[in-house]
Amino acid sequence: MELIADGLLIAAALTTALYCFVLSRRLAALKALDKGLGGAIAGLSTRVDQTRESLGDMRKVARELTTLTSQAELAAGRLELLLATTEHVAAEGRAAQAEKPEEEPAQPPESDPTESDVPDIVSALREIAASGRARTGRV
Repeated sequence: MELIADGLLIAAALTTALYCFVLSRRLAALKALDKGLGGAIAGLSTRVDQTRESLGDMRKVARELTTLTSQAELAAGRLELLLATTEHVAAEGRAAQAEKPEEEPAQPPESDPTESDVPDIVSALREIAASGRARTGRV
């Protein structure tokens, strides 16, 4: 009986040794830097660094876009003011022409804008706005 117990004890020890050998090989593969968990950690670390760089670049671009947007809003406000002024001056010119008696010449002085000047001014303002859009890349 002792012999059977010793045999089973030796068999259990050999099985345990084989199991430990297999586990040590798996652990070594898991620790490898080019494969396994080490490789995955290294890859994730690289991706985190790339993401941080991209985030910094995006913040820089966002600041530039904010600056360009504020400049475009200022330019748009100026253009709207110029357009409103030209329309107001044109309306005053039409009212002044309507009030003039028939005996006066139809041509107003050079300094007063007339209806024929308004389309020229408006088209010039539109060209300025288009060139501003082309410079900033906006449509």
